[in-house]
Amino acid sequence: MWSNEKKINKLFVNWLIISLILVFFIIIVGGLTRLTNSGLSITEWELFKGILPPLNETSWQIYFEQYKKIPQYQLLNFNMTLVEFKVIFYWEYFHRVLARLIGLFFLLPIIYFYLTKKIKKEHLLICFIIMFLIIFQGMIGWYMVQSGLVNDVTVSHYRLSIHLITAVIIISLLFWLIKNVNAKQNKVFFRISLYNSPFQVLIFLIFSQIIIGAFVSGLNAGQIYQTWPMMGNNYFPNDIALVNLKSLLEFNNHSLVQFYHRNFAYLIILYVLLLTIYIYHKRLRYLYIPVQILLFFLLLQAVLGILTLITGLNIYLASAHQITSVLLVFSALNLYYFRAK
Repeated sequence: MWSNEKKINKLFVNWLIISLILVFFIIIVGGLTRLTNSGLSITEWELFKGILPPLNETSWQIYFEQYKKIPQYQLLNFNMTLVEFKVIFYWEYFHRVLARLIGLFFLLPIIYFYLTKKIKKEHLLICFIIMFLIIFQGMIGWYMVQSGLVNDVTVSHYRLSIHLITAVIIISLLFWLIKNVNAKQNKVFFRISLYNSPFQVLIFLIFSQIIIGAFVSGLNAGQIYQTWPMMGNNYFPNDIALVNLKSLLEFNNHSLVQFYHRNFAYLIILYVLLLTIYIYHKRLRYLYIPVQILLFFLLLQAVLGILTLITGLNIYLASAHQITSVLLVFSALNLYYFRAK
């Protein structure tokens, strides 16, 4: 009986690891779908009907004609051929198929593990929360696409940010749960205490920066001020009129959003440096390696962000920038996990 329980726990861990890899992969694909402006190529949700791609020329023409009705085609891609349309279609199609696969891959095993009654209730609860977030993610994904079908050539940056941060929360919960199961621990992420708070603040700062990064992406704010360290010839963009404090919250302003993204990065770098000094000053040796890993990915992320900007949003650098943001989240969570009680 003990052996059977051990096998089930090993199966549980392997399932979580594969789930994390799949979510990591869909974040990459989702980023590339965004970078190639492919996200609006399929204009209907088609939860079941869209499992298979168009299989003949007539079906392809139907999808292409539907795309021709939206502003993105009419204002930006009016010269697009069917061959070119197929490229952006397959990016979005693959993104949706992968989302369906993740949903099924998570739903069916969670029922099995629940019925075995061999998994800790606390761990199963996190799994059900993740399942809920996966369903929510599918709904918010379509809600996001809808925002680009009527009046705009792109999707709402607010909805895009919700879509991205939900994916990051899902993969963070999976990462934390895997750490707990492997270590046979039950460390609670949200336990508020002075002991944990500096590391929780770090997670909050990184999550906030990812949201601002989604604003930059959704507004195409990286297409202006492609210089560093200055924005043009100034530290603060000169095309922004600050009338009052409320004007500082204009998250529809391309220049202001890019300014925030840059300076929030500086804030995180400063915070991590201070946290590193604190760790070494207190001789917290068990945190030396985790904080060094964090510093590596933070430096890499900063360099990739700058290179992405000054190279005119090179798609490979932009994708690497997004991938590294997830690795930065992992490294921050890893540091916090070693500290958490």
